[in-house]
Amino acid sequence: MRTLICGSLAYDTIMVFEGRFKDQILPDQVHILNVAFLVPALRREFGGTAGNIAYNLHLLGGAPVVMATVGEDAAPYFDRLAKLGFDHGHVKTVAGAFTAQAFITTDLDDNQITAFHPGAMSGSPVNHVRDAHDIGLGIVAPDSREGMVQHAREFADAKIPFIFDPGQALPMFSGPELMEFIDIADYVTVNDYEARMLAERTQRSFEDLARSVKALIVTQGGMGSTIYADEAVHIIPSVKPERIADPTGCGDAYRGGLLYGLARGMDWPTTGRLASTMGALKIAYQGPQNHEPSRDRVAEVFEQVFSYRPW
Repeated sequence: MRTLICGSLAYDTIMVFEGRFKDQILPDQVHILNVAFLVPALRREFGGTAGNIAYNLHLLGGAPVVMATVGEDAAPYFDRLAKLGFDHGHVKTVAGAFTAQAFITTDLDDNQITAFHPGAMSGSPVNHVRDAHDIGLGIVAPDSREGMVQHAREFADAKIPFIFDPGQALPMFSGPELMEFIDIADYVTVNDYEARMLAERTQRSFEDLARSVKALIVTQGGMGSTIYADEAVHIIPSVKPERIADPTGCGDAYRGGLLYGLARGMDWPTTGRLASTMGALKIAYQGPQNHEPSRDRVAEVFEQVFSYRPW
């Protein structure tokens, strides 16, 4: 099944602070905050929600179709998409703009401070879901505000089931606007912090929100995830990684697993466990797209933890 991934393509500049933010920020002085972090380690990676999710779906053998906008500096990313064999005919260049760029600083507790320049991402409404053919499933991941609204409505109009994944874009939307997304989406996925914000802004409980969609998926980092679906609650344990190298992109890896499970008609426990496995395989590597497990390796790790194979 071809899966349309609507989101961003970005360059991630990732820095590691060899300390803890909490030791450098004085709670009673945040009104005059002026801090600097020494970051000896720095890397530039291919990233963005659409790129990361598509990469993980591709690792599993899925068929991602990337829909995004990039700037005039995107030649290296186009080369990468071509090398990976992705369908990137719906990646459009915006003249006079930079490709979206994130500057991410991570501390020893895996907390992150991110500065994000949207650049060409702001032009995402030039893309239309109707222009992609033979699509059976989709996701609206963090992108420009207008692009997310447009693509969600177009998925609904085309009757293509899709995941609404607001992520870091969630604060851009009011409660009524978020409810519009939820009312037309088939699935919603958020992390635990975003889930609390979603419930607060919509003034709805998790259970009420779950009844509005086929499934509400809440990730909780190392604590696993919870899937509210079909009037049942599925508790998905985390998968212990070989090592913890970098949390950047773990949520997107999880979403790649979700999309694969949905596309293949897996049950919710298996889909959630596969998503959790992908997150664990990713966190063992620096950068959001540098892990390269084979399908056999994914199945092997899954079986070690859950005592059966996903395929």
